[in-house]
Amino acid sequence: MEYRELGKNGLKVSALGLGCMGMSQSYGQGNEEESVATIHRAIELGVTLFDTADVYGAGVNEILVGKALKPFRNKVMIATKFGNVRTADGTRLGINGKPEYVRQACEASLKRLGIDTIDLYYQHRVDPNTPIEETIGAMSKLVEEGKIRFIGMSEASAKTLRRANKVHKVTALQSEYSLWTRDVEKEILPTCRELGIGFVPFSPLGRGFLTGQVKDTSAFGEKDFRKDNPRFVGDNFRKNLDLVKKLEDMAAARKCTAGQIALAWVMAQGSDIVPIPGTKRRKYLEENVAAVDLKLSKDDLARLNEIAPMGVAAGARYTDEMMKAVDR
Repeated sequence: MEYRELGKNGLKVSALGLGCMGMSQSYGQGNEEESVATIHRAIELGVTLFDTADVYGAGVNEILVGKALKPFRNKVMIATKFGNVRTADGTRLGINGKPEYVRQACEASLKRLGIDTIDLYYQHRVDPNTPIEETIGAMSKLVEEGKIRFIGMSEASAKTLRRANKVHKVTALQSEYSLWTRDVEKEILPTCRELGIGFVPFSPLGRGFLTGQVKDTSAFGEKDFRKDNPRFVGDNFRKNLDLVKKLEDMAAARKCTAGQIALAWVMAQGSDIVPIPGTKRRKYLEENVAAVDLKLSKDDLARLNEIAPMGVAAGARYTDEMMKAVDR
């Protein structure tokens, strides 16, 4: 495993992290035993950054992650998030960045995770009704109290990042980034680099699409949110399959998988980037981690830019309602 410095505040993590959301929601039925085994296998392979959120499975994911990581607490970095408020059945109640809620959410996450300090604490989405200075100010107090170590943000705009960073140094920004979602290259990534903020791409495999494993959406279960995702529906889905076919052809020539090509591309975009592909199975975890050793040549990178230029994907990455909370 390679290790990278995330941001400029001393947070060193594996070049590839593990996103744990799918173990508890969004991608069909989970299996706790296999999920825990996957987390433990990740540690064996050198993964040190594990990503969850209070909203994943309405708190269930934090409990699972905390339990699985308890024997290895001194070897790992635990990242979680607050701000997306939902009921136990998943009904969305909005976004909350009020100082009193920040503290309340942090205390609840610490309890579910079974830890004294959260290594990296993200504001999951920016609350348009609360000045970012107030939210980050509350997070800064949690740093002073030792409840969190580093501050992160997710899906924030460049303008909001600048305002937040003046209140307290932001260590990492988490946003979607992959061969079919490259919007952050325009303004977000340059701003992160200017401010010394690390970048953590989620969905670097395009919610599994870029692996080439998704050929037919009829297999999606009722609880799989991709069945309503614009890129997985109708003509968009069929058009996007063309992109995957080109990745598969390139992967065959390199004797690797399309998913490994996609992950290697993300990691090649800078040493300040640490993607967190999600999986709940050891088989796919091992495939993902192997991508760390896949080095793409200049010709490979040029070819991938031809195959997947900015805006290549057909369809928006979220529904219209979910897109409202992005880039605030």
